[in-house]
Amino acid sequence: MKITGDLNLIKKINTSIVLDVIVRQYPISRARISEVTGLTKATVSSLVNDLIASHMVTESGMGESSGGRKPVMLLFNKCAGYAIGIDLDIHCIIGVLTDLEGNIVDEIRIDLKALSVDAVVVDLKTCIRQLIEHSPKSPYGIIGIGIGVPGMVNEAGTIVFAPNLAWENVSIQALIAEEFNIPVIIDNEANAGAVGEKQFGAGKSTSNMIYVSLGVGIGTGIIIKNELYRGFSGISGEMGHVTIEAHGRKCSCGNIGCWELYASENALLEKAKALSFASANPPPSIQELIHLAETGNQEVIELLVQTGQYLGMGIINIMNTFNPELIIIGSRLTAAEPWLLKPIQQLIAERSFPYSRREMRIEFSSLGAKSTVLGAAFFAIAHFFATTKISVE
Repeated sequence: MKITGDLNLIKKINTSIVLDVIVRQYPISRARISEVTGLTKATVSSLVNDLIASHMVTESGMGESSGGRKPVMLLFNKCAGYAIGIDLDIHCIIGVLTDLEGNIVDEIRIDLKALSVDAVVVDLKTCIRQLIEHSPKSPYGIIGIGIGVPGMVNEAGTIVFAPNLAWENVSIQALIAEEFNIPVIIDNEANAGAVGEKQFGAGKSTSNMIYVSLGVGIGTGIIIKNELYRGFSGISGEMGHVTIEAHGRKCSCGNIGCWELYASENALLEKAKALSFASANPPPSIQELIHLAETGNQEVIELLVQTGQYLGMGIINIMNTFNPELIIIGSRLTAAEPWLLKPIQQLIAERSFPYSRREMRIEFSSLGAKSTVLGAAFFAIAHFFATTKISVE
């Protein structure tokens, strides 16, 4: 019995290896899989048959011949199931439906009218329910829900503290999983953003990177040696609450002079209220400020430059702490790159160690505000692959 169990375990492991190769390299032939994995052609053929029967892999047309018969090419069935990714912000909920490769199939935005747990959970359920209703038919249906939240999340999926939502010890994971009976993965929104950039954005080929999320606050997601670093209890990356003004303003987290009080979206909007044209009600939005900068408004341009300088201060702390290859700046303020990047670079040139900045790159996200939702969807996809039992009997 022990030998049978061991053999079955080996077959399951080999099936996962073969599927991983197909996902990463399709279209691919059975012979090529054998070369890549070192498994025999007979073993590969048997495992591929299991994967076809489980709807994870399909056969396509013939490939190029290397001397014998043309091989039948194999494709990963990215539409075998669909994932839901959610970015929970203090202003709105953005939800996406993706296939198993992270391609967006549908997208929904719901503006939040109240920030109580009960009110937000109602809106979350509405968003998820609509995405489920819009999902195409597939063998596995909705395989998981990933949610990025603006706060500290522990290993049990509990939101320990979300200062900008004024939440403490909230288990949204359990509430959503109970409602839909679908696996739910909760994580910090900057962690999700870092994973989104690593899988789908500027960080694909980078082993050590930091993602800086410029939203209402500032969060950072840390990738070290291709892995998301979560810290001892899962709440690493709260660089937005590093002190950059020793006698600064009081932050919602309880600290004084936090980085996000000077370089976040909220900080920019707060300072914009003092501009000469800002007596209008409501005050200008981020989009309006960027439009004014594009038309040459010097007050707004100076404000953006000042924000870039404060961003540079925090980024120098990141450089000195982590020595990353790449720092990616993401979320809604990416649209302000033309006015933020130069002051960031100038401050770094003046104040950072030449050794740490020599080969380090700073980029603004090409995914824009979608880094977090795509990362959240990937959390659900990765959980699905890690837990799905493909028949190998």
